[in-house]
Amino acid sequence: MGSTESGAPQLEDLLDRKKPVKNPLVPIGALITAGILTAGLISFRQGNSHLGQKLMRARVLAQGATVALMLGTAYYYGDKF
Repeated sequence: MGSTESGAPQLEDLLDRKKPVKNPLVPIGALITAGILTAGLISFRQGNSHLGQKLMRARVLAQGATVALMLGTAYYYGDKF
């Protein structure tokens, strides 16, 4: 297997690449983050800045957890595929 003499890749080379790994929790985390962000912005718009601040802090935590899931999945499956 390998490239031909002209440098064009063989079919086996194209099919031998790593498959992307999908973690179903990452899109869920993204939706939760977006929902918290929306609720926080609505709270600010209605004048409830105290609740808005709490929701923005919760958004940061949800966003951090989602990024941690992405990094953890990439690390765990990094050499396995």
